[in-house]
Amino acid sequence: MQLHELKKTHKDKKPKRIGRGGKRGTFSGRGSKGQNARGARLGADFRGGNSPIWKLFPKRRGSTKKTEIKHRSFKVKKSKPEVLNLKDLKGIFSEGETISPSALKEKNILNSSKNKVKILSDGEVSGKFNFSGILFSKSAREKVIKAGGEIK
Repeated sequence: MQLHELKKTHKDKKPKRIGRGGKRGTFSGRGSKGQNARGARLGADFRGGNSPIWKLFPKRRGSTKKTEIKHRSFKVKKSKPEVLNLKDLKGIFSEGETISPSALKEKNILNSSKNKVKILSDGEVSGKFNFSGILFSKSAREKVIKAGGEIK
C-alpha cells in the first residue's frame, strides 16, 4: 500500500457558511461595523497603523554589528528566579550541608531549568547551612545568619 492509496475513515467537516440568511445572518458573528467586520485580515506585525516593529530599528550588515534595541514598545522580558521559602528546605538538608542550585535540583525541589534561585523568609531555619549561588530576600538573609548559617 502506498500513501496515495490511503482512504479516509471519516468525511471532511464542512465549514459553516455564514452571512447568507438564516441563523447566521446580519453581522454573521463579526459584530457591527469596524475594521474586523469589513473583511480585514491584519498581519501579525500590524500595530494599529504605526510602523511594524521590525521597521523601527537600524539594519546593520553582519552578525557582529547588531545594535542594542531601545524602544518603548519593544521590551525584552527578563527571566525571574525560581522562588523558594525557608520552610521548603526544612527536613531535606542536614545541618552543615551546602545548599546550591545544583543540590536543589538533585533533591527534586526545583522543577524548572531556571539558573537562579531566590529564597524568601516564610518559615524558620532549623540549623546551620552553607548557601552558595542563591539569592536571598533581606529578611531571609537575616534569619539564616542569625541561625549561624553562611552565605557565599
